[in-house]
Amino acid sequence: MTSKKLLILGGGHAEIPMIKAAKELGWYVITTGNNRDGLGHPYADKTVFADFSDKEAMLELARTEGVQAVCSGCNDFSLLSTVYVSEKLGLPGHDSYATSLEIHHKDKYRALATRLGIPTPRAITVDVANTDAASSTEFDKAIASLTYPIIVKPVDLTGGKGIHRANNPEEARTAYKDACSRTRQDHIVVEEFVTGTNHGFSAMLVKSKVAFAFADNEQYFMNKYMVSGANSPSTSSNETLAKLRNYCERIASDLHLVDGILHIQYIEKADGTPVIIEICRRAPGDLYIKFVQYATGIDYPKFIVMAETGEDISGIQDKPTQGYWLRHCLMPGPEIKKGDTVREVVFDPEIQGNIVDKLLWYTPGETIADKLTYKAGIVFFRFNTSEEMADKTARMTDLVKIKVN
Repeated sequence: MTSKKLLILGGGHAEIPMIKAAKELGWYVITTGNNRDGLGHPYADKTVFADFSDKEAMLELARTEGVQAVCSGCNDFSLLSTVYVSEKLGLPGHDSYATSLEIHHKDKYRALATRLGIPTPRAITVDVANTDAASSTEFDKAIASLTYPIIVKPVDLTGGKGIHRANNPEEARTAYKDACSRTRQDHIVVEEFVTGTNHGFSAMLVKSKVAFAFADNEQYFMNKYMVSGANSPSTSSNETLAKLRNYCERIASDLHLVDGILHIQYIEKADGTPVIIEICRRAPGDLYIKFVQYATGIDYPKFIVMAETGEDISGIQDKPTQGYWLRHCLMPGPEIKKGDTVREVVFDPEIQGNIVDKLLWYTPGETIADKLTYKAGIVFFRFNTSEEMADKTARMTDLVKIKVN
């Protein structure tokens, strides 16, 4: 048995590509997390169930297991615990905890972007509501200085959790209460809504330069703040993508980032300006890194694990998307109600020939508790032309359906 031990803070379906890559690289892999049904855990050599958002518990786990490296799962709490443990134990592959907060907490990133001259939504930080009226008054002052529509969001959550668009003060106050109830921090952020098309940009940094980059077009379905799919090549212009490379390198140089992934979600305005709305130094969820691997031929999971374990990733090549690809999350349609039970997933004959791979984890008879977050699985498609990709992506929720009882 290999003596190299790697702790991965996560063990869901999203972490499967990294767990497999780590084992191929010769690591003895230990996964962790609270979800005992995580689909990634069976791929690991060992699993210790614990709360990966508890950084002290993760530090104790890493010490007990005697690991030589720690790898973040596809979650910001996981990333922050990972960098904390690595910093405390002197392990390679990660930025400092303080630097990571500048990137992963939305209010801190907005301040960083403003300082570096990187387009970012106009934002104001507001304290979480408490028993007195001070914070609510502060919130009312904040929204009075912004132009509607606005977005109210926790600074520490991802995946659309606690994020609301508000078109007037009444909606904003309701959104504020929800954001306050969800965050683990003592403040939230409120910002002006940016109009444009939604995209992702995933880069690998080597010595503060972008050595590899991948871009996509994001799709949203019922939940307007949770990505339901992404296709590539991106419709963004080369000029827009060049700006994003430049922004990545500005951030990397200013913060002295270690080599590895820097993933961005951005809105491209009508004039081509990319406005970064989310940024992180971990693998995105829902098998996105497998999507990158299919679309480019680059073993993205392997390079992410290599970077987070302190290995040299300078051998990565910058390759454009080869062909036309879509990663689609199977989510309920508008006809499905809370409490419905899943019967099956049906693929229209028109789309069957485009399927390259799929991971379905639904169980017939299970109840859909929240139609805005429920997923039955993930499917990867390849198309012959950009026109076919655009057409079938637009009709995907009709071509692939969750059927309920």
